[in-house]
Amino acid sequence: MEAGKRALVIVDLQNDFCEGGSLGVEGGADVARRVHAYVAEHGGDYELIVASRDYHVEPGGHFSDDPDYRDSWPAHCLVGSTGAEFHPDFDVGRVDDVFSKGAYSAAYSAFEAINDDGCTLEQVLRERGIETVDLVGLATDYCVRATTIDAVRAGFQARVLTTMAAGVSAETTAAALDEMSSAGVELVP
Repeated sequence: MEAGKRALVIVDLQNDFCEGGSLGVEGGADVARRVHAYVAEHGGDYELIVASRDYHVEPGGHFSDDPDYRDSWPAHCLVGSTGAEFHPDFDVGRVDDVFSKGAYSAAYSAFEAINDDGCTLEQVLRERGIETVDLVGLATDYCVRATTIDAVRAGFQARVLTTMAAGVSAETTAAALDEMSSAGVELVP
């Protein structure tokens, strides 16, 4: 494996997670624009650029009419809906692969996702000899956190580019950043 190969993992930059979506994160649209600009400027620095997306068909108890916002949530990112589409300010044209998660269950980590060929994110990263993953996207305190922690557990070096991520609340975002930092993740402002 060649040393230093890096991948950019773009987490869930979808309409339902941006302002106006069913689970809109304040600053989500701005994150989409920043990630787009970053990929345009720095895309060549990466061996691989991938994006994950929530892509629900019937995720069971993950959806609720009376959500607790921890284990159950309002309906979001339903396959075929506008909410499941990537934010229009994020151009997926530079993305090498898309990984979908959560068709029939809750799924927070991109490491739970598969691409159109049925391969997991970890399989694709290993096939490409990736050692380090840079993570950006939504939301810092949920799917970015889960993906980052899983990356570390899988043996990858992980960095979160914090200006290209946004969280649901200041308190849960601070806790997620602390957890990631304690796990050995580099937080890059």
